[in-house]
Amino acid sequence: MDSLFTQISSDELEDIPRTQEPVWILGKKYNAIKELDSIRRDIRSKLWFTYRKGFTPIGDNSSAFTSDKGWGCMLRCGQMVLAQALVSLHLGRDWQWTLDTKEPTYLKILSRFEDRRTAPFSIHQIALMGATEGKEVGQWFGPNTIAQVLKKLVVYDEWSSITIHVALDNTLIINDVLRQCRVENSTTAVEVDGDEQKSASEWKPLLLLIPLRLGLCDINPVYINGLKTSFRIPQSLGVIGGKPNLALYFIGCVDDQVIFLDPHTTQRYGCVNQKLDENEVDMDLTYHCHVASRIPITGIDPSVALCFFCATEKDFKSLCRSMQSELITPEKQPLFELCAERPVHWSPIDDVATEALGINSSNLLDFEHTDRQYDTSDEEFELLG
Repeated sequence: MDSLFTQISSDELEDIPRTQEPVWILGKKYNAIKELDSIRRDIRSKLWFTYRKGFTPIGDNSSAFTSDKGWGCMLRCGQMVLAQALVSLHLGRDWQWTLDTKEPTYLKILSRFEDRRTAPFSIHQIALMGATEGKEVGQWFGPNTIAQVLKKLVVYDEWSSITIHVALDNTLIINDVLRQCRVENSTTAVEVDGDEQKSASEWKPLLLLIPLRLGLCDINPVYINGLKTSFRIPQSLGVIGGKPNLALYFIGCVDDQVIFLDPHTTQRYGCVNQKLDENEVDMDLTYHCHVASRIPITGIDPSVALCFFCATEKDFKSLCRSMQSELITPEKQPLFELCAERPVHWSPIDDVATEALGINSSNLLDFEHTDRQYDTSDEEFELLG
């Protein structure tokens, strides 16, 4: 393969700075002086998807696309976010990978992203679904496009058991999310005092994606603090974005720098399967990054998508409160708006948005959608070479 992990001593690595400033990895706080090994284990446990070569052609057999090198970086970043959501749901946020890991659930998650036509979230499925968003195979995606494509694909994978909500126009509408995620369980109606009553609605685990444009050519400094704060929220799944011409998956921050997984490494195609022989063990190793990278947060391209995962309704309500108290109220110019979409005839019984925020309904007007509009298209964030 084109890239193997070189053996570098821990003392030589510069992935995490030795600093008293806290290190945040997907909502988890670390001390870089005392917990350096823990930080690296956490990062290494994340599924890392990169360019691959030698896979079955995408589309018909006459297709020239047997590699996604040069165009698939944003597709790979989307895979990483979705894979982390599945790991969080099915294995837990604190689950850790080792070279000896053969856990069936882990292997089942990984198999869904392998470069096979039949894999639900393979490069093949994502690239072909891109046509519904006006992107031909081989064309580069932006944050909004990959969000929309993933939203369509998860519908077809029942085992994954998640739903994706894409918040548009820089506004998260709470009631839209609640309506999407609350699934009535019609098979478990119960009888109470002779009257049949529906059981409480179930929650469909949520991957929330918020595409934003935070400036023209560079990030407006007014958004920097909010962007850094987003990595501290417990439900954070990081940020899809990049720097000019390069898509990256940002998984954390330290001081004024962001930590990311970089898909710009071309590796050979292969499957891990049940990880029974040496070749499959070696292939599994290629899905875990030995060392993360850092860049100044000011170097990020202004087109991004914030990512959050809520396994339960309680998680979503907590997320809404955190967004309000940490991302919106303290900021002169918030990253986005939080809106209840208040009905004309508001009923206290249906006041789910108020409940989610943990606030008084009289204060909801403070969070109503303003006329602030931004271009969240992908046109200003495309591969140039």
